[in-house]
Amino acid sequence: AVPLPASSAEDCAAMAGFVRQLERRRGPALRLEQRAAGGVGCVVWDAALVLAKFLEGGAAPRLARRAVLELGAGTGAVGIMAATLGANVTVTDLEELQELLEVNIENNKHLVTGSVRAKVLKWGEDVTEFQPPPDYILMADCIYYEESLEPLLKTLKDLTGPDTCVLCCYEQRTMGKNPEIERKYFELLQRDFELEKIPLDKHDEEYRSEDIHIMNIHRKQTVGCFSWCKSTARNSELLLIWLKL
Repeated sequence: AVPLPASSAEDCAAMAGFVRQLERRRGPALRLEQRAAGGVGCVVWDAALVLAKFLEGGAAPRLARRAVLELGAGTGAVGIMAATLGANVTVTDLEELQELLEVNIENNKHLVTGSVRAKVLKWGEDVTEFQPPPDYILMADCIYYEESLEPLLKTLKDLTGPDTCVLCCYEQRTMGKNPEIERKYFELLQRDFELEKIPLDKHDEEYRSEDIHIMNIHRKQTVGCFSWCKSTARNSELLLIWLKL
């Protein structure tokens, strides 16, 4: 795989506080501000780059006029990219990240061909204002705190309808409790959802890495999704083997 442009954890200190440019296939690059302080949501992470560029590529669905919601949006990179592809996007995160989201929406509004707005959404709490269910839910690097797993899964169940497709991109980490957290997340997720790993050769040619995965997720017994988003998911045993658990 071609190495990703630097934005990994060890580079955060150097990058934070600077504008990150994300090149697009057509037109000017996205300009994404980052913050020197404020937690993990203030930096553009590799998984966000991979998912944003996947959306832009030929393997992505047609997003024009589709309702899209991003969970744990952080800088808004993924959701704003979707909005430049014609989607009607709501980027969500905690209250403390709303100012950064609004700045990045403003910085890139001239590139948006759909629409984009920022809203507060705390995982595990009421999602009535985000109904009806969106066509797509986007998630990039949302699996890292064990205490957030149950609230995140509740939010996913509350937000998804029978035809909602969830694209979850995450970096597989081997340090500390990360493998255990990932295993628990996918075990819990499979109670209500079916999963399919999107092959690496479907990712953007430049923005890809063998440790960054994109999972295609939808409610069990779902019908009517885009053909590439319909499940050919492995059963639980094969998925656990793939995760090396």
